[in-house]
Amino acid sequence: SATSLGALLGAVVGGVLANLIGRRRVLLGSNIIFVVGVLVLQLIAPLMISELAPAKYRGRLIVTNVIFITGGQLIAYFINWGLTRVSHGWRVSVGLCMVPPVLQFVLFWFLPDTPRFYVMNGNFEKARQVLRKVHVDPSDEFVNATIDEMIASDSTVPGNGPLQKAWKSIKIIHTTPGNFRALILACGLQGIQQFTGFNSLMYFSATIFETIGFHNATAVSIIIAATNFVFTGIAICIIDKVGRRRILLVGMPCMCISLIVCAVAFHYLNVDFSTGTVVSRGINGWGIVVIIGMILYVASYAIGIGNAAWVGVELFSDVNVRSIGAMYAACTNWAGSLVIASTFLTMLENITPTGTFSFFAGLCFIAFFFVYFLLPDTAGLELEETTDFLSNGFNVKQAAQLSKERKKHSKFAKSKPTV
Repeated sequence: SATSLGALLGAVVGGVLANLIGRRRVLLGSNIIFVVGVLVLQLIAPLMISELAPAKYRGRLIVTNVIFITGGQLIAYFINWGLTRVSHGWRVSVGLCMVPPVLQFVLFWFLPDTPRFYVMNGNFEKARQVLRKVHVDPSDEFVNATIDEMIASDSTVPGNGPLQKAWKSIKIIHTTPGNFRALILACGLQGIQQFTGFNSLMYFSATIFETIGFHNATAVSIIIAATNFVFTGIAICIIDKVGRRRILLVGMPCMCISLIVCAVAFHYLNVDFSTGTVVSRGINGWGIVVIIGMILYVASYAIGIGNAAWVGVELFSDVNVRSIGAMYAACTNWAGSLVIASTFLTMLENITPTGTFSFFAGLCFIAFFFVYFLLPDTAGLELEETTDFLSNGFNVKQAAQLSKERKKHSKFAKSKPTV
């Protein structure tokens, strides 16, 4: 298979390069390739799901992608916890990491590309075949109308080669008002996801819990990961019914309040992160308050911004620039993760845990107004319909009205008796 061939070539290349440039550089290079592959997957997966999924299931299917990620994280926590006392347990842990990519590689052979990609490249018949696969018994009229909408939104990017076309796409994003507003929303939501501090809390949760007096900090971290997984599952059930905007408008204040609770608790715990000590060892009442606050914070994150951040990618009206927009969003996500992860422990030491958690609470407060004033509701809308309400403003009210009408029409269609 291609996996075995790749491993064979990698072994040959790695063996030769080890003598040419050194073991350390080969190891570093292989890790860079691995990380780049992961980043590309994170970029393409939500983009592909948003273009393949029917409008009424789009949010639910994007969240399904996230629930598999959070489920994998939870399983990893359990495996690492179980292997902590096993001799060379890390080898087993690393070996198990090969299972998901191999399974994913096999399943990829059965996965078509998106209809919008086929339309962009003039393969209309293939686009029709994919539409018939992803919709339940669609009529020819529906398929043809959907293809026509995609053709209408497909303004071919000029250019002689892929690099020139990519550069033209970048220019279109910045010069077309609708696409530029979509870019603001896509990058803004990704920035909110990172700068509200969730990933840092997940990265260093064991350190935090150990410092505030929990002897089995890994077990407490499993509780946090389980909360993330469970509430991501709840998000699947409600995101298309309630809408991403409404969920975020509830989730952001809940995150803010939860972080304030943690900040107050840390004030009374009197933790010194510079030395990793706490005045009163062992679990006390304020330590429990920290746990409760973090559980509520993670629950609010999982239902809200943890899943809804990728809604911005849907808002790019032009299919040719959607992948470039997703690239911008992913870069914002990982740049934010890098900044927060590299400064989080320093913040704990220099401005205290109370100051750090208060800082993130303030960012959640600001994020609420970003969502309230700028993010339109796209529940039940086709990707092409975003053009109308982003071309001359963010038009939050108009989008909400259109989404409401679509939901009402959908309910009427379901209740209408068949003859």
